[in-house]
Amino acid sequence: MDLQLIADEIVSALEPRLGEGKVADYIPELARVDPKQFGIAITTVDGKTYRAGHADTAFSIQSISKVFMLTLALGKAGESIWKRVGREPSGSSFNSIVQLEHEHGIPRNPFINAGAIVVTDMVLAGHAPREAIGEYLRFMRYLADDETLSIDEKVAQSEQRTGYRNFALANFMRGFGNLQHPVEHTLGVYFHQCALALSCVQLSHAGLFLANRGTNPLTGFSVVSPKRARRINALMLMCGHYDGSGDFAYQVGLPGKSGVGGGILAVAPGKASIAVWSPGLNKVGNSALGSVALEMLATRTGWSVFGT
Repeated sequence: MDLQLIADEIVSALEPRLGEGKVADYIPELARVDPKQFGIAITTVDGKTYRAGHADTAFSIQSISKVFMLTLALGKAGESIWKRVGREPSGSSFNSIVQLEHEHGIPRNPFINAGAIVVTDMVLAGHAPREAIGEYLRFMRYLADDETLSIDEKVAQSEQRTGYRNFALANFMRGFGNLQHPVEHTLGVYFHQCALALSCVQLSHAGLFLANRGTNPLTGFSVVSPKRARRINALMLMCGHYDGSGDFAYQVGLPGKSGVGGGILAVAPGKASIAVWSPGLNKVGNSALGSVALEMLATRTGWSVFGT
């Protein structure tokens, strides 16, 4: 199977459709991104990377960061984190407050905004916000094996100025006792984690441990146990695309996590880590062309977890 040819053909097939979808204009810095861009990177468990299109252009990973913060939180607190956040699909938009009222401030899963804010609150334990941000950045550099990774301060500040719904979610959960730090501290870390800028190549490297039973084959370092890697993948499959998670599983059949910056990280267990990026989003907030590209890739490779 020629993965470079497949990547090149996907880019060629999608070129006439560049610009489809709508950029996340409610975050001013993301509204400025040129929507006519698409990149794909495939890194296999034997350490080879195949890239095409704008695969080396850095973008704001946004909610893809939730996978990595969950990994950090599990490392710090273990299975006890599930007392404060659930593991079920939400069926609601990523920034919905409705379910929190009925479920007494316990978010449905760690990949909607409310759940991710609770996870960030856990990682913040014992740290000042600046220290927690530093721990996250060091972890991401370790995963990607790349010391150049950085946080886009303009994006972080843009989110801080306009993140009214996230402040509402955090205050609501604080009212139920499910946030242990001051709201502005937890959200300060949360906005910075989302503002991390990675290219498709860097993101495919960072996610590779999830395709390789918890070990990064690029470095040989064990990140999590095989059992934990399997469980993180399960959560990504069920909850990684908000209320579009079922459709993504149906069309693509791979664990994945999207972000409103237009990126998607997908995992083919035992095979590869795949990152795609195109800024235009579909109606549920996932990359329009990125989702199409991953469906094309799954079809061509037969990598769906549900069979060829």
